[in-house]
Amino acid sequence: MERTDTEGSTPRVAVVTGAGGGLGSVIAGELARDGCRVVLVDRDRTAAEQTAAAIGGAAAMVRAVDITAQGEVRELIDDIGARFGRLDVLVNSAGVERVHPLETLDESDWDLTMDVNVKGPMLLSRAAVPLWREQKSGAVVNISSRAWSGGSANASYASSKAALVGLTVSMAVELGPLGVRANAVAPSFVRTPFNESRTDVPDLAGMIERYTAFTPLRRLIDPSDVAHAVTFLASERARNITGEVLHVCAGSQLPPVP
Repeated sequence: MERTDTEGSTPRVAVVTGAGGGLGSVIAGELARDGCRVVLVDRDRTAAEQTAAAIGGAAAMVRAVDITAQGEVRELIDDIGARFGRLDVLVNSAGVERVHPLETLDESDWDLTMDVNVKGPMLLSRAAVPLWREQKSGAVVNISSRAWSGGSANASYASSKAALVGLTVSMAVELGPLGVRANAVAPSFVRTPFNESRTDVPDLAGMIERYTAFTPLRRLIDPSDVAHAVTFLASERARNITGEVLHVCAGSQLPPVP
């Protein structure tokens, strides 16, 4: 039986950005299993359509959107409002990471990282406020990273994820009176096909081995681990949780034992 919202009548509508990626597609699938109708957003429409095929009838809409373009974002949210009259869950999963040491960091890579990882979530959330004000409810889950709290040599990525946490907390305070919750999930290295085949990281195998050894639980993160955390925070089971950062990183956010 399809799970419904708190009134028990209408399935929740969830937007997932980056829905064609290795992480976003799994998040979309988990939200679908939790009873949501999922709007799949990705710059790559073909990838988003593959996710739609995987989740079947729970795919409410597939849209190719540049989340850094204000006009495209507003059109998306307007279409969701016109078609469904509500937006219950917004998962800002789309992101980019360009690996460069600070000394050789190109300004264009910095700008792209900030635009996709911070500006995009801001534009989507801002555009959704009128819907949330009307329905007096909503949940935002931003995908940050363990790197937000330090320990990363990737200046642009770590800075963007720290900024996303700041945005999350500000949204929790500002949107709380509307009944809207905002939280972040902060994973460490996620075992996606893309991450496990990256060519922009020197000695990728060594990096994965170091990540694993660094965690108290001695394991990497699977996309399903992140998706379960997102689905919980998006649900009524977390109705009094807002402004929080949930680390999904096998304990690697903890200080090392002396």
